[in-house]
Amino acid sequence: MSTYGVLGLLFLIAIFGFFFGRIKALSSADGDIKKLHSLPQFYGLNAVFLAFFPPLLVLVIWTFAQSIFVDERIKRELSPWILAEQKNINLVISEVDRLSDGLKVSVELGSLTYQQISAKTVGLGGIENILNASGVFLTDDIQAPILAAARLKFYMETLGNSFRNWLVIIGSIIGLVWALTQAKLNFRARPRVEQMILVLLAAAATLAIFTSVGIVLSMLFEALRFFGMHPWTDFFFGSTWAPSFSAGSELSILPLLWGTLYISFVALLVAVPIGLYAAIYLSEYASRPVRAFAKPLLEVLAGIPTIVYGLFALTTFGPFLRKFFGDGGFLGVEWMSDSRSVITAGVVMGMMLIPFVSSLSDDIINAVPQSLRDGSYGLGATQSETVRNVILPAALPGIIGAILLAASRAIGETMIVVLGAGAVAKFAGNPLEALTTITTRIVSQLTGDLEFDSAETLVAFALGLTLFTITLGLNVLALYIVRRYREQYE
Repeated sequence: MSTYGVLGLLFLIAIFGFFFGRIKALSSADGDIKKLHSLPQFYGLNAVFLAFFPPLLVLVIWTFAQSIFVDERIKRELSPWILAEQKNINLVISEVDRLSDGLKVSVELGSLTYQQISAKTVGLGGIENILNASGVFLTDDIQAPILAAARLKFYMETLGNSFRNWLVIIGSIIGLVWALTQAKLNFRARPRVEQMILVLLAAAATLAIFTSVGIVLSMLFEALRFFGMHPWTDFFFGSTWAPSFSAGSELSILPLLWGTLYISFVALLVAVPIGLYAAIYLSEYASRPVRAFAKPLLEVLAGIPTIVYGLFALTTFGPFLRKFFGDGGFLGVEWMSDSRSVITAGVVMGMMLIPFVSSLSDDIINAVPQSLRDGSYGLGATQSETVRNVILPAALPGIIGAILLAASRAIGETMIVVLGAGAVAKFAGNPLEALTTITTRIVSQLTGDLEFDSAETLVAFALGLTLFTITLGLNVLALYIVRRYREQYE
């Protein structure tokens, strides 16, 4: 039975447990709900929790642990042959996975049996003929070590999945029986269900934390591998980005960091004034019908995919700037030789950030108490003076926090800079020149069939970790400013 089949069976058992838990509880009270400690649905929910969630946890943990164990065992079996033949381990493992999946397909089609595979009664030629007849794609002739590893993987996964499925199903039935035996007159079903829901909520919060920790650790370990191959002094203090998969790579982050900060600065120059002015107008000057129409329309920009902004920068805005600043354009001087440039990506990214700045600033300005406005008007101030001297100073910490959050969003943007900024890593101050960013280089270094055992590939993880640290610092600084300097009103 497949994993999806086991999940479907768990759902059926849980549904069965819900209805029979209610029936069992009502029968113990002779049909009188008032005699029960809790409402009947809580007894059914207790059965659902016991019959579904513990077996589901076992299913997830077993599947994850089995995958790691099997992969490590296959690598250990193939390591001597790979070293002797000087093979690429990633390509070999990929071929083993493909062949193992082909064996599964052949078993499902009836071309092979589990006993034939585990007993190794079919040789290389027979396996190739059977797989070709089954429509399984093979990149090359099957070699004996790869076939042996594929047989081992098929055997271990099949046996492990069988034990896992039976364990999960039996555990679900035991949970169902236990819940039905608890569905009695005086059983406190509601507190038990509420405790289980609390555990689920805590597990969800913990899962989010562990996911973040896992992402950071995965980048950290690969970054440490990179620094073991490439000097960290060149990465942090060098001045040239010139990866070469042959030899002599110079992998300094500083030119990439300059391009990232430069483009982000241009984006903020566009987004902050427009977004802030839009927020002031919508919150202080616009009538209710205008606000109801304009605010959702402005926030539509936030729902546009970033790839669309990138295509707009590449096909529309960039060529427009080049037509204006290119050869024969402004003052007859060629200021811009390529449609991809700092200003192309920065302005389009600023357009994307406008609803981000506007929405956050609008919420912050609206949080300023009306009593401050009324007091200012009572002293004879005009509306513009009230906005300038009362509302904006009161909302300034929150606005600064919104700007810093927008900055972290700009620094981490990928698609717009990939399509609109160019691929030149250098120090340049002309906004009409092409530059590249950290995210662009991460995409470039991890594109294609590459091995994760070279500094030129692993540098992407060092770049990602550095970018994560920068954006995390900006977010922490924004939260600190908001909490430290915000005004407390009664």
